[in-house]
Amino acid sequence: MRIDKTQKDFAFFLLFIFSFLLLWEWLRPLKELTDTGHLSVFLGFVFISLMMYFFNMPILPSAFIKIIIILYSVHFMYYEGTFFSLEWFGELVNEVIANSGVIMNAEWTEISNAFRTLLFFILLWLMAYLIQYWLINRKQIFVFFFMTLVYITVLDTFTPYEADLAIVRTVIAGFAVMGMLAYYRITDKEVVNKNLKSAKKWMVPLVAMIVLSVGVGYAAPKADPIWPDPVPFITSYNEDSGDGSGGVKKVGYGTDDSALGGPFIGDDRVVFTAEADGRHYWRIETKDVYTGKGWIADTGTAAPVEFLPEQTIPMEPFEAEVKTEQRTSRVNPKIGYPHLVYPLGVKQVEASAGLSTLQFSLDPATEKIMTIADGQEGSFGPYSLTFDHPVYSVEKLKGAGPEELVSDGAFVSKYTQIPEGLPDRVVELAEEITKDKETWLEKAQAIEKYFRSNEFVYDQTNVAVPDEDQDYVDQFLFETKRGYCDNFSTSMVVMMRSIGIPARWVKGYTEGEYIDTLENGRRLYEVTNNNAHSWVEGYFPGVGWVPFEPTQGFTNNVQFEYDNSNDSQSQTEQEKEEDTTPAAPVKPELPEEQGAVDKPEVTFSEGLKNAGVFLKDNLQKILLTLLVLAVFAGIMYKVRGRWLPIFYILLYKYTKQNKYMEKAYIALLKQLGRYGIKRENGQTLRDYANYVDSFFSTNEMRWLTEKYEEYLYRGDQDENIWQDAKKYWEFMIRKVSA
Repeated sequence: MRIDKTQKDFAFFLLFIFSFLLLWEWLRPLKELTDTGHLSVFLGFVFISLMMYFFNMPILPSAFIKIIIILYSVHFMYYEGTFFSLEWFGELVNEVIANSGVIMNAEWTEISNAFRTLLFFILLWLMAYLIQYWLINRKQIFVFFFMTLVYITVLDTFTPYEADLAIVRTVIAGFAVMGMLAYYRITDKEVVNKNLKSAKKWMVPLVAMIVLSVGVGYAAPKADPIWPDPVPFITSYNEDSGDGSGGVKKVGYGTDDSALGGPFIGDDRVVFTAEADGRHYWRIETKDVYTGKGWIADTGTAAPVEFLPEQTIPMEPFEAEVKTEQRTSRVNPKIGYPHLVYPLGVKQVEASAGLSTLQFSLDPATEKIMTIADGQEGSFGPYSLTFDHPVYSVEKLKGAGPEELVSDGAFVSKYTQIPEGLPDRVVELAEEITKDKETWLEKAQAIEKYFRSNEFVYDQTNVAVPDEDQDYVDQFLFETKRGYCDNFSTSMVVMMRSIGIPARWVKGYTEGEYIDTLENGRRLYEVTNNNAHSWVEGYFPGVGWVPFEPTQGFTNNVQFEYDNSNDSQSQTEQEKEEDTTPAAPVKPELPEEQGAVDKPEVTFSEGLKNAGVFLKDNLQKILLTLLVLAVFAGIMYKVRGRWLPIFYILLYKYTKQNKYMEKAYIALLKQLGRYGIKRENGQTLRDYANYVDSFFSTNEMRWLTEKYEEYLYRGDQDENIWQDAKKYWEFMIRKVSA
């Protein structure tokens, strides 16, 4: 229903003014965030359009005036000469035709500025029309108000635009418009005269409510944000990953670890897929020199060792006496890295690529294996890796100690190195943790266990960067206690070294995400940049290098064997209770196990990111499910006249108290309306019951109505009213379900 001129008083004029202010908030950020100029021209066009609607100008004249304003504005901004010259108008027509082809080809960046301006004017025209439609026809503008708030808050969050005052202005204008529209809806519905007296009764409380709510909201103290600023995570997508330069980085493998710390964002890009007999970490390199800020490799004078695919890899991570199980894993690279990923104990690489020459280069200092294909470093694949999976003897590990390394001073010096400026409290903490432990194994396990308690938190976002005079490990252990794998692993290596246990820092990937079990019995894993990881390896004389996993929420798949079978079970149970072992023994895997390993304890913001990854990966399934549910819901709603009566019968048939009669009777009236027998305004229940009975040639509706009126006027004086009326109600509800 359109509003006539007598209804368009000053209050209704204010509706258009406040609506114009809401639309203005959409244009304000353009001046700051874009190169858009002449905003006053666009605002003037919107205001004139709204005023035309307010004064109810006929469609054709108003459209003609708007077109003239648009053409004049475009000419003023982009063309020379007089407005009445046909030359510029011909150029504009040609530009429209050319840009239409550009749009058809989806070449959005090639659209000319003049054509963009023309489209923007058309958009503002549509917005002005929608506003008058919401104001005059619908008398509801909440959707536009809500979208304005969302638009402003998103810009405030993700752009440099400061929207504090914009939110206040939007709330004032939005509340004013919605309150005034509510007044007009009520007066139309209740047939109340719209005069100054009635308007004051509504508008004065409305103004008081707006002033009070805005004033309290503006003056009240504000809590600090509980979520990290999302802007760094978005802008960091343009940065290189793993550069070690601090700040927000993408997770993934990087070569520079000299400056650790700072947050990073997830990256689910697949690095490689692997077929493996069991779960294991994938190594890339180790680093041995801790600088107080990060890790560097002491390459020394050792030259790289080259070897061919069929030759044994010159690495001996553990002694010959260590019990091993020979296994094979196959790697299918998805990113062209020039290095291999391999498990601890790798013995041989078998390449399937058709290359004329292929060899490998091992750096003895870092144990990083580079591929040299056809004389140049580069990636290749897929390739298979044969390795010895160790089964460590607990008794031998407990028997390993410093006395066996006396003769190898250079080795001990290299892997127990700590910087001279390492704060004393780091060493004191390591000594305090291990003071009651006798063997190196027990000391290492005590340090590993320490990180699984004592308020340490796994976090990828709120991670500090040490100051210039601050030690990376000291900051993590005593100040933040919050970080990711680099924090945990570096701290454990330094603490082990500080009490004389040789240790080194290892980089690579976790086993990845379980995908499927293949026909050959192997399991297929997908390893992404999110699986990039660092951990610890400690050296035990007579055994070799043993992995440890101090990072919260991660488990290292290391297998231990107890030589004394009688003590094995009791010791294993005790270690499970105390959580002192680096990891649980390797067991036959089930697909369900994959969700229980390698999943760090995440913060709320990490949970949101994981949820976003899940939605991205399963978007099609979710949309399809929602579509099916929507179709099903639509069908059920369409045929509700068929199944609702059955539902009502089940709901009320077995009730006995009279209080259910009113609900059941109202439900019957609604069902009769759906059937097509609607009750007219002002029609009494008895007249309506007579009409229903005449339609169906029955008497049950009149009898039921008599019982209903008896209940309304007599209340609960007769406890059996609903029991007596129920048969009539059930007859009628079944009748309208046919």
